[in-house]
Amino acid sequence: MKVKDIRELTIAEITARIAEDREQLMRMRLNNSVSAIEKPSRIRENRRVIARLITILSQKKSEAALKQAK
Repeated sequence: MKVKDIRELTIAEITARIAEDREQLMRMRLNNSVSAIEKPSRIRENRRVIARLITILSQKKSEAALKQAK
């Protein structure tokens, strides 16, 4: 998921997406430990998407706090 696409989401949507991606990451790690998965690089990609989501979520929350403080 691109940063541009993530920025268009609301805080609730980003939070839900983080939960989904963390669950998917857990399943991929489990499958990889049992038997080798087809594309192990997808684990790294998923971790990076989660990190992007968390970063943008914190930015949106701080922006919302600044707007509320005004």
